[in-house]
Order: sequence, then structure tokens, then C-alpha cells
Amino acid sequence: MKFYFALWLAKILGVAINLVSRDRGTNLPGEKALAIDPSFVKHFKNIDYSKVIFITGTNGKSSTTNLVDHILKENGKKIISNIEGANLLSGIATILAKESTLTGKLKADYFVFETDERYLPLVYAQLPAENMLITNLQKDQVQRNGDPDFIYRKLKEVINPQMTLILNNEEPRSRSFEESSLRSVYYGVERHDESFNKGIDYPTQACLKCHHDMVFDYYNVDSIGAFHCDFCGYASETIPEYQVNDINFKEKTFKLKGVDYNMPYDLPFMFYNYAGALAICQEICDISPQKAAKAFNNFKNIGGRFEVLKYKDKTIKYMRIKQENPDTLQSALNIMAFDKQEKMVALGLYTLVDFIPHYANTFYAFDCDFKPLIDSKVERYLCFSEHVSYDTANRLIYEGVDKEDITIMDSDNIKEIFAEIDKAETNNIYLITWISTFEKMKKFIEGGQN
Repeated sequence: MKFYFALWLAKILGVAINLVSRDRGTNLPGEKALAIDPSFVKHFKNIDYSKVIFITGTNGKSSTTNLVDHILKENGKKIISNIEGANLLSGIATILAKESTLTGKLKADYFVFETDERYLPLVYAQLPAENMLITNLQKDQVQRNGDPDFIYRKLKEVINPQMTLILNNEEPRSRSFEESSLRSVYYGVERHDESFNKGIDYPTQACLKCHHDMVFDYYNVDSIGAFHCDFCGYASETIPEYQVNDINFKEKTFKLKGVDYNMPYDLPFMFYNYAGALAICQEICDISPQKAAKAFNNFKNIGGRFEVLKYKDKTIKYMRIKQENPDTLQSALNIMAFDKQEKMVALGLYTLVDFIPHYANTFYAFDCDFKPLIDSKVERYLCFSEHVSYDTANRLIYEGVDKEDITIMDSDNIKEIFAEIDKAETNNIYLITWISTFEKMKKFIEGGQN
């Protein structure tokens, strides 16, 4: 009876919140249901765990989940998924409550859930999925996640021989989970025009097998690329089962298993999301690459990942990063560096308020290589935000940028940001900042401040 009361309350809360705002209510109904029935998710009916897919990892899980959901729906499948991004147990409880009958029965061909990597054991305890894709394990929000090896051990608690694992061939930690499952499928990306190498100043990773230094032959995105260990032989496969290849940035196309695809987003980190999603669709859902290809023609990713704004005569290219995550910051820096046109770069790095004791993490920018960006014709830098603006400017100065080329604002006042953008001679503006700040800037433009 406790389950039914929790279920009905979650449904009522979901409807009530939806009346106020359709973009909210992805977490609270499930949170309240779990407070009433701590085993709430266990009690839903008609869940075939062989049809449950978890998508987890540090970066790329939201985009991959969104793409899998889109491909399956385009092919006529009934999907239950948390594509809104509420990826804790309470978020999954919310979507299950929303999609179930009043007695807790569910009807779906597949259940596709983005799952927070740190709290995966809590989710798995109530929803023992038999399929999991692991995107990557990288540095991320150190107060919350510690280091990648801490998260690695969290995933180890869950992975078992009965699982089918979809693993990133070119990310050493993801690939190493092969030893924990009887069935592993690998995906990856061929070397392409925007692949790169790092200088000797940037350390490599320790081998997951023998702990000696690994060698990266090249990187497709930061910390991900073809690798090998000279000591024990642990290495990425030359050609994984699902490889994005023949990437044509000009035509915005690529191939996988000989099938041509339109490229919805020509960003290097998205290629891994494409490959992983296609691996899931064929290996678990029996959707061939040919059938999946048509879904790429109308795929739109979650808002705010990469957007372009028109402001007066200027084009503002917004790239969302995970704050306190050096790998996503590096990917954004690389994208800007490959643009050889003159540009202005606006950096609004922030701190995350996680749990007590609060602290300001400003060191993650020092894990990134700014030199390619600095060598790529930057007219001016704008460093803004209440707490991290001076730290951001110092990072640029340490890399060799003249102080005269940097404007510092210790606030995120929207009018002041646009006033600085107005001063730029170039109309090519790159913006990295918090999503809430970007949304305010978007509303400023939409409000006729053009």
C-alpha cells in the first residue's frame, strides 16, 4: 500500500508542477515518493531488465541518451527515458511514476536512462539493468567526485558478467571494464582533421593494467584517442566494431559500417556520442545502421550544448561546458583554436556550490592547454564572473597573453558583457559560461536589445 500512496502522490505532484512550468518537476515527485517508499523503483511492474539500458560516464551521457531516444522513437519504438537529464534515482523514479498506470504497470519496448556515475550503485540496487554504455571517466567536480579512479571503483561495484557493456575503445578507463563482463562491444572514432597531439608539458595517464605510463598516438578529444602501453601491451583496437570514419567537416557527413550519415553537429566530442548511440541501437535494440541513419536528418540535441546567437552585426557562438571539468573546457578551447579567423573570446568560469564546506575550485583551467587558442588570432579576451574572473585572467597571462588584451569583470552583469562585446572589432565571438548566464544573454537579445 505504501508504494501506491507514493505513486499517486508523485503523479499529482508531477501534474501540479507541470501546470506551473513544463521545464520543471523532473526530480521532486520521485524524491517525495522515495521518502515514503525507499524501495519505490523496485515495485514497478512489467520491467524486463534485458531491455533496460544505462548510459553513464563523466561527459557525453546526456547527448548520447538523447540521440538513442530519438533514433528508437523514429523507428517506431515505445521508449521510457529521462531525456530531461534528471539522472539520480529520484529523477528515474519521477519518469517511471509519470509513465506508469495507477497500479504501477509500465509498457515500453526499451527503458533508456542517463545515470549519474557516482550514484550508479544506488540506482542499480533498485533497477538492475542488463545493458550499460560507459562514455568516459575523467576529472570532474573534485569536491563531489574526487578523482576518476574513485568513480571507477563505484562502477566496479555494479558491473557483473551478466551485463552487456558498450565501451569507448579510445578512453582507457572505459575500455578496461571489458575484464568485468562476458560481453563487451567497442565503439570509437577514426583519426580526423581535428585530431591533435599534446606537448611534453602535459602528463599522460597511468595504465589501468600495470600502472606504467601510457602513450597516446593522438587525441580526438582531450584524454580520448588511440592509446597503448609499451610495458604490458594494453591498447585500443585499431578498428573497433562501431567506428565513426570518413569524417567530412565541409560536407558535414560521416560513415559507420559503410553507411552514410548526415552530421547534425560537427563537434569532435559529438562523434563519440554518435558511435555509442549506434552501437546501442544495433546491439541491444536491433536497429541497423541503415535504419538509424534517417534519424540523423532531424536530430536536435538538448538545448544549450552549442548554440549560435545573432547580436547586431556579431555572431556569438556559445559552447556549454561542465564547470570544474577540465576535459570539456579543453574541448571548447580546441574548437576555438581550429577557427583561424580573428575572434573575441569571452570566458565566464564559475564555481560550483556543492556541499559544505563550500570552496572555490579555480585550478581546473591549469589542466588545460591554452596555447593553440592563443596562437589562433584572438583579438581580445573578456574574463567575467564574480569569483573566478581574476583566476581566469591569470591563467591566460601565465600562458603569455598580454594584460592589455584582457578585460576583467568581477560580475556577470549582462549589459556590461554586451557592452564589451560591442567594443570588439571582429564579429566572430566565442562564449563559454554558465547556462543560466547564457539564457539571460539570450533573453536580452530576444527582448530587442539589438
